[in-house]
Amino acid sequence: MTVAASADFTEAVLSVVADIPPGHVATYGDVAALLGSRGARAVGRVMAKSGAEVPWWRVIRAGGRPPVGKGDRARRHYEAEGTPLLPTTDDEGYRIDLAACRWRP
Repeated sequence: MTVAASADFTEAVLSVVADIPPGHVATYGDVAALLGSRGARAVGRVMAKSGAEVPWWRVIRAGGRPPVGKGDRARRHYEAEGTPLLPTTDDEGYRIDLAACRWRP
């Protein structure tokens, strides 16, 4: 991937994430698919580097889990936006109810 292509991909990822409405989420793979890519990990890299510019908590892992290492911060956003959560017995104590709030543009 060239630097220009990388910058275009970054811009495209951030644009898609900015469009996710409050109370909804998309997985890293969903964002990649919307861009015609299978690069969920590439989306993750963009979010790790530039995600603070957009509602980063709305991009989650495929199992409905919040971004790695950001569960507590993300939960505050989910609760404020009314994002449906399901209780779990793991360290985070919750996951996002993808069936109820997965964003499909």
